[in-house]
Amino acid sequence: MENIKSHKRKLVVIGNGMAGARTVEEIVARGGREQFEISVFGEEPYGNYNRILLSSVLNGSQDSSEIFLNPLSWYEQNGIDLHAGARVDVIARPHKAIHCDDGNWYPYDKLIIATGSRPAVPPIAALRRQSGEFRPGIFVFRTLDDCRRIAEFAAKCRRAAVIGGGLLGLEAARGLLTHGVEVHVIHLPGHLMEQQLDQQAAAILKHTIEGMGIRVHLQKLTKAVLGDNEVTGLAFEDGTTLDCDMIVIATGITPNAEIGSRWGLTTERGIVVDDQMRTSDPDIYAVGECAQHRGRVYGLVAPLWEQARVLADHLTGSDAGVAYQGSKLATKLKVMGVELASMGVVAGDGEQDDVVQFMEPRRGIYKKLIIRDGRLAGGILMGDISKAAYLIQAFDRGIKLPDERLSLLFDTGAPNPKVTFDEMPAEVQICNCNGVKKGEITACVAAGRRSVKSVMETTRAGTGCGSCKSLVAELVEWACKGQVDDDPSINYYVPAIPMTKPELVEAIRMRGLKSVSAVLNALADGRDDPGSKPGLASLLRTIWSADYEDERDARFVNDRVHANIQKDGTFSVVPRIYGGVTSPAELRRIADVAEKYNVQMVKITGGQRIDLLGVRKQDLPDVWRDLGMPSGHAYTKAFRTCKTCVGTEFCRYGLGDSTQLGIRIEKRFQGVESPHKMKLAVSGCPRNCAEATVKDLGAVAVENGWQVYVGGAAGSTVRAGDLLATVKTHDDVLTLMGRFMQYYRENARYAERSYGFVERVGIARLRALLVDDCEKTAARLDQEIAAAVAAYRDPWTEGRELYEPTQFAEPAPVRGEAAGVAA
Repeated sequence: MENIKSHKRKLVVIGNGMAGARTVEEIVARGGREQFEISVFGEEPYGNYNRILLSSVLNGSQDSSEIFLNPLSWYEQNGIDLHAGARVDVIARPHKAIHCDDGNWYPYDKLIIATGSRPAVPPIAALRRQSGEFRPGIFVFRTLDDCRRIAEFAAKCRRAAVIGGGLLGLEAARGLLTHGVEVHVIHLPGHLMEQQLDQQAAAILKHTIEGMGIRVHLQKLTKAVLGDNEVTGLAFEDGTTLDCDMIVIATGITPNAEIGSRWGLTTERGIVVDDQMRTSDPDIYAVGECAQHRGRVYGLVAPLWEQARVLADHLTGSDAGVAYQGSKLATKLKVMGVELASMGVVAGDGEQDDVVQFMEPRRGIYKKLIIRDGRLAGGILMGDISKAAYLIQAFDRGIKLPDERLSLLFDTGAPNPKVTFDEMPAEVQICNCNGVKKGEITACVAAGRRSVKSVMETTRAGTGCGSCKSLVAELVEWACKGQVDDDPSINYYVPAIPMTKPELVEAIRMRGLKSVSAVLNALADGRDDPGSKPGLASLLRTIWSADYEDERDARFVNDRVHANIQKDGTFSVVPRIYGGVTSPAELRRIADVAEKYNVQMVKITGGQRIDLLGVRKQDLPDVWRDLGMPSGHAYTKAFRTCKTCVGTEFCRYGLGDSTQLGIRIEKRFQGVESPHKMKLAVSGCPRNCAEATVKDLGAVAVENGWQVYVGGAAGSTVRAGDLLATVKTHDDVLTLMGRFMQYYRENARYAERSYGFVERVGIARLRALLVDDCEKTAARLDQEIAAAVAAYRDPWTEGRELYEPTQFAEPAPVRGEAAGVAA
């Protein structure tokens, strides 16, 4: 018996990128599942991810699993037939069917082409092999797989050239820095980011990024790649060359319109569409970077979102008269960590325009507005974008600007946030990355989501580049009339597991979970949550000491390579100098290492140590080996250092041997993991030259004993420590400090500094527990800290013994079903 034919029409979407998947989301949100059987074909073997955040994956600030917008499970939950890793090669328009490289034909009633774009590759000699593939060492930067390949190659690379000084090229350059590579940016125009910046703004940006260690070459036309089997350099049209062993091409994008032209659709630069996103075939639509509307092709996210909404309204019949009118281009983004907003034109047009301009190059701040007929025609904000929300609103709506211009750039009478939100129409876009409008956020609040976190999770506002997070928070507070709910998740120890720290510790102990993956499998339904891993790793080390099962991907990049990453992608190496006491032989060894590895700076730190700054990643194991000194743990959440004065050895005021006590403290507690870093100090008399009373823990010698202080701070927060107790001997100091450390390790929130912990718990409670032993837990605390001390192993020894180049690369992107779970 034949199956009864479904009453639903077949909707096929070619392309599972940001535009295609967003269009499907909009269709589903309008009840499209009741009208269509939806099939999506995507060439990449993943769910849909945020391409804007690829630079964050490359530079290691985000895991690949964190950038997924729609995991594979989302498609299944919404009844969408996803063909991941599938390429459509034929559109048989007369038969209304497509052919896929899996060998099958799939019929459609309506077809959406959302094939996006591909990297534009300039005509450079010797880029490719005879087969057409790029030669080894040459890459484009467009996909998750590109990120993985670039990271893997960078681990064995010395110098990289990025061809292209636009947004994508600069982000690729920043990512390469974090892999310890010397980076050169090659750009044909006379200034960087010429689409978004004028020459003055670009000059400030150039100065900023050159301060990070990137070298910029302007007005350079690349002619050829040098080298026979391997890349050895670039040759330029002006006759100069540049040595390099890796090339990343980021010179713009080209619409993937060929599938349209091949099968008879009208194409020019892109697939030509009307105001309803229809192609020349009324049953076929195009959306996103492959579509050309009124002569324009858009490469920014915001226009893609507008197109997706129009197409969803049209297909589902939600708005019969809907029409896409084109987009005014305005965007907020981060470039090399610098916040930037750009809208409209970047240069004024003679006498008809008023130009309001301010610059402070030393601080990297540049502001420029171009006002035409009393309205904003364009603007650039760099380094300080606090006025961006109001200005983008004025630009989008064509608001008549006040005659007094200064308030447009500075808070000297411009509309306050409440007035701005009151006047702001519902269709104003708040989050460019995810296309979230004011009305969607206020509707989310009206539907009962009254915390910033829940609104962000529901609407995705603020989850892209992050530049709009503060605006989202202000809007939520405004919509809630100041009554923002406390989110219960703020009390969770890690985001992935809805438990407080005591609840989590009990569950871990009861189940014997000794690795981060075991905890996530047992308590987080198997979800691989990168944001929770470092906190869990810290907690498990505290609970299990030597029995903890270490997993490298649970560590921050600093902990994976046992050194502190710097803004230029090099690393800081701080060897342990116990109590600040060194020797001529040790100093000579440090000097020899600094010269041998071309260390950029040798710095005396505030903790009485020597910092070697500017070490390349690939040199780290050799630097550690040649130093022959233990790690100073200047890069992790652990005991760092113990500052000392000379005490009774040389000082005529000394009452206690602070130097020897400091050395004993460092040797006992070196590398002990904790919820946050711990800095200690010992002063030999109440003059307190080592500043022991403003450290996480400190000891001050007095007549016949030592005062032990806890919870001090002298950084961004300044706090005098509380006196925990006065004890007699060095051994007593070590015991009491260890007892406090262990209690702090067991009970503090992850990333909670000791001064916040002491204030939260209260010094009276701490004295009762740790000194008076009111709950009879002191002996157990002493045993637990002793176990942590016994489990210590110098991480630089691990680095020397276990180092392989791949260990210093970021983890490969998550694939297949795992990607869906991770996202």
